Amino acid sequence: MDQEREATRAWVLHPDIQSSNSSRDPGLALEEAVSLAHALPDLEVAGQSVVRLKKPHPGMLFGKGKLEELRLMFEANEVELVLVDGPVSPVQQRNLEKAWGVKLLDRTGLILEIFSDRAATREGVLQVEMAALSYQRTRLVRAWTHLERQRGGLGFVGGPGETQIEADRRAIDEQLVRLRRQLEKVVKTRTLHRASRAKVPFPIVALVGYTNAGKSTLFNRLTGAEVLVKDMLFATLDPTMRRVELPDGPEVILSDTVGFISDLPTELVAAFRATLEEVLAADLIVHVRDISHSESESQAADVRNILESLGVKDDTPLIEVWNKIDLLDDDARNAALTQAARREDVKAISAVTGQGIDDFIGAVTEALASATHVSQVHLDFGEGRKRAWLFEKGVVENEVQGEGGFDLTVRWSAREEAQFENL
Repeated sequence: MDQEREATRAWVLHPDIQSSNSSRDPGLALEEAVSLAHALPDLEVAGQSVVRLKKPHPGMLFGKGKLEELRLMFEANEVELVLVDGPVSPVQQRNLEKAWGVKLLDRTGLILEIFSDRAATREGVLQVEMAALSYQRTRLVRAWTHLERQRGGLGFVGGPGETQIEADRRAIDEQLVRLRRQLEKVVKTRTLHRASRAKVPFPIVALVGYTNAGKSTLFNRLTGAEVLVKDMLFATLDPTMRRVELPDGPEVILSDTVGFISDLPTELVAAFRATLEEVLAADLIVHVRDISHSESESQAADVRNILESLGVKDDTPLIEVWNKIDLLDDDARNAALTQAARREDVKAISAVTGQGIDDFIGAVTEALASATHVSQVHLDFGEGRKRAWLFEKGVVENEVQGEGGFDLTVRWSAREEAQFENL
């Protein structure tokens, strides 16, 4: 008979570093870090604290007095794991674990743990494994150079510690090569799926947004699908796609993507680039915001920065959805509705109650219609491949064959026109 695993008692620390130029509210940052901790099963959050620092101590992060104060607090609360909401160097991690007698995870390590726990598709699992290995490798390298510097000498004679680290690095590199090969195969398969979707003249609408903004709830309301919906960070990790016929509108492929977050580990941005390619292929991006969150504006800025870093073009149509208006009080809700009504690219909704959904669907239909334009294209008889591509895309409205070739009337998006020009 299986025994239930006891939950690990964890304490969440947010270092509020005075010398940093972060404009984030430390209390809200701590709240988000606690939400991240709750996203991991088998973790019990025993407590949380904001720790103010003038500047981080290079070897221990915290000064001696604060270090001892925290040690006593962890001991009194039987803490086994400390989660530090921020970067912790390998040297700091080792020193803190020794000083406190606990395991320690920094923000990157915690997010990697969550991603590892949640990834469901083969591609997601491989990407997370690669991100985790890259993270571990960096820490091995840093730890190794630190040890070498401590030992002194020219490095001709390697001690047993260095030999072990070299062996670990080599093992990680070999595993990364294997994972890359496996991922290439999976990505090829997904590219084929995308190519077959490209032949279907359905526009792709990608839902993006800060994690826990309500994308999956909106996705489920529009599609009737049962995507995991929880009030939890990173509830959706793998892209989910569904074909949907919009009321009085076109058929579209709706894509629900992984939630974005501030300070997303660089290892994960790189590892999930392939997954987020769905956003690059989108004809319309729907940016879902939790308008009830006090840091909604800075969360939106984080999302815009990540979209820009992914290479999303400025000319891709985008609708901003102010979700969770049902959580606002009457005055705030009326103000949000009034403000949204003044802007064509903003819709205020509640994905839970359905308020504003019809208006939002109308905006999607209109955006997709205005995103296309009609062109006249002439093709010589020898340009059969280009003609076949146009018909595969389903953009041909009319064709007349003359003595010099084909004259076609096509309705397409700017992206499709650019693709055609590059054939």
